[in-house]
Amino acid sequence: MKKTGIVRHQVYLEHRTGIMHPENPQRLQAIYDMLDQRDFGDAFVPIEPRYATLDEILWVHDSRYVDRVLDSAEKARVQFDPDTVSSPKTYQAALMAVGGVLEAIKRTVIAEVNNAFALIRPPGHHALRDQAMGFCIFNNEAIGAHYARKVHGLKRILIIDWDVHHGNGIQDAFYDDRSVLYFSVHRDQFFPWTGAANEVGVGRGKGYTVNVPLARGGSDTDYGNIFRHLLAPVAEQFEPELIIVSAGFDTHYDDPIGLMKVTPEGFARMTTLVLELAASLCEGRLVLALEGGYNPQGLRDSVEMVLRELIGQSRIDKDQMQHREDTHYEKIAETIDWIKDIHRRSWKF
Repeated sequence: MKKTGIVRHQVYLEHRTGIMHPENPQRLQAIYDMLDQRDFGDAFVPIEPRYATLDEILWVHDSRYVDRVLDSAEKARVQFDPDTVSSPKTYQAALMAVGGVLEAIKRTVIAEVNNAFALIRPPGHHALRDQAMGFCIFNNEAIGAHYARKVHGLKRILIIDWDVHHGNGIQDAFYDDRSVLYFSVHRDQFFPWTGAANEVGVGRGKGYTVNVPLARGGSDTDYGNIFRHLLAPVAEQFEPELIIVSAGFDTHYDDPIGLMKVTPEGFARMTTLVLELAASLCEGRLVLALEGGYNPQGLRDSVEMVLRELIGQSRIDKDQMQHREDTHYEKIAETIDWIKDIHRRSWKF
């Protein structure tokens, strides 16, 4: 029986941003402690990460920017932008974060594991071609999509981003590219101030960027309904060969940044819906990469619930959650109809 792959490594804890920085090693340590303390049986397969190669990084990033990251090696501190700093081992962690995602994709595509979760840092979805941004150094998921195409020959990759922040770096990487469908649900009028509903792609990529901005306070039922009534019909028409999730947990109700209302059960529900899409569309090929989440306890509990779904040890009542979504559909119906109207020329609803 194939199992769930897990990417973890101590080097990710060596990216030291400072104890008061939201994206600090303690958030990942909380997840690693949970993995060691909970009983998951023998459901996990360790995936050893590797350093991404320079050629792989250059699929997405400008060489001068990459040189700047490498030049930070062993320096006490480099300030890449107001939110993004380095420590002496940051360049190693960043290269290994990309490599961890690539190894997770490899093991999933060649069917050594059913699915995989790369528990990595620094995160990646804000990183632009020529600059770090929003705690992100290299764009882990964007490089992963290129890897799936260039190395494994896949033609269609779906990236789902449920972080509270819009993944502007992923969007920019594929804005004119119809081989990668980027679907983002994020808080409206919030950092990085991108991800408006009318940002739909350009040229051949028009319609292959789907942004769903939400007001503050988005809940489990909101996300469940968006996944069922927007994501599912688009994904079914796109027919991805691999699904990558930019898995941020800063929509958790106790997160100090996000100010949304998603519970650990809500993250499990989103995972279930994505697992169903992966099973029906791409032979179950699903890779999650850790992004945000700045309340260590909330992050730990939510990641555990996601992992339980991935390994078939669900702790949620799916029928009850779907009933709640149906009951509260009117709360999000206007947003769903708005996004459908924007994309009717590209997708059938």
